[in-house]
Amino acid sequence: MTRKSLIAGLTAISVGLASPVYAQSAEQMLKGTAIGAGGGALAGAILPGVSTGNGALIGAAGGAAYTALKKNKKYYRDSRGRKYWVDKNGNRRYK
Repeated sequence: MTRKSLIAGLTAISVGLASPVYAQSAEQMLKGTAIGAGGGALAGAILPGVSTGNGALIGAAGGAAYTALKKNKKYYRDSRGRKYWVDKNGNRRYK
């Protein structure tokens, strides 16, 4: 195992363990990680010099990081047409 793949694997594991705190659900984290791993494996198969396994590890780490850090808010509209989202306390937060 090369040093890059070891670092990518450890990054994917650490982000995967810490990210449910940031993400809305663990299901979203698994979905983002799986999509990233699939894209990385595809890139590893196409790009010369990158193996499929290393591409999958790097893609999984990237997908997990993106899913953990993105803000997934569902917006609504009030009677005046203004957009808002509801925070965890049930308060409206206007855009």
